[in-house]
Amino acid sequence: MSGSVLYDAPGPRTRRIERLASIALAVVIVAVLAWLVVSLARRGVLDDRWEVLTDPPKQQTASDVWRSLIVVGLGATLRAAVVAAPLALVLALVLAVLRTSRFAIVRRPAVVVIEVLRGMPVLLMMFFGLLGFGLSSFEAVVFGLTLYNAAIIAEILRAGLIALPHGQVEAGISIGLTRGQTLRIIELPQVVQLMLPSLISQFVVLLKDSSLGFIVGYGELLSVMKNNYSFFGDTSRLPLFVVVVGIYLVVNITLSRIAVYTQRRLSSRIATPVDDLTVVR
Repeated sequence: MSGSVLYDAPGPRTRRIERLASIALAVVIVAVLAWLVVSLARRGVLDDRWEVLTDPPKQQTASDVWRSLIVVGLGATLRAAVVAAPLALVLALVLAVLRTSRFAIVRRPAVVVIEVLRGMPVLLMMFFGLLGFGLSSFEAVVFGLTLYNAAIIAEILRAGLIALPHGQVEAGISIGLTRGQTLRIIELPQVVQLMLPSLISQFVVLLKDSSLGFIVGYGELLSVMKNNYSFFGDTSRLPLFVVVVGIYLVVNITLSRIAVYTQRRLSSRIATPVDDLTVVR
């Protein structure tokens, strides 16, 4: 069975229009980039300040600059995100299960906790961990990222649980599964697949929020950038800023592509083509 059940496959005319629109958009993007480069050149921005990336002053080498940005800065950013993401996911699973409980005595406290965590700024949570609990700067960053993102992910998982047909829960119970087994075996795998794009998007947000760590003294990517232009002078600020922006874009776009690829692989594993079904009469 070809095509989609949600929309008709585009015909030759529509595909031709899509190709022309893509080409036009690419031309516009190239024109804007060219205009930007020419404007920067006229303003004298494309001068020797960019040598900080290839031949920096003060007896430093280009490898020193790039190592500080990628190995030290990006490494610290990824370390905080890699630790905080699974902790946030585990806490979110607990909150989502409690939030969807049939018992008000369990559900209402979970609602309060989620709403409080969602309403608090990430930076405030980091300061709370740093000053209130005496955590280190790294631990404070992980603390803030975990609590805030756990609340958001819990709502994403709850939305996925609500979206599932209730008959699946009844079917699981009817074959002798407990409520916990039904949740773990039947519901959660489908919810994770259903909400995977939203989950990956939230993990991208978590990664970007780690940039707030420099305010609490954590040496992540922005902090390393600041240390570099403080050392080399304000003229190096723009080149370093452009490099840091590029690093964030590469990392976040890569995560988004991984999410799309993973979702397609999961969908292809569980989907059964209609043409391959044998109809028994």
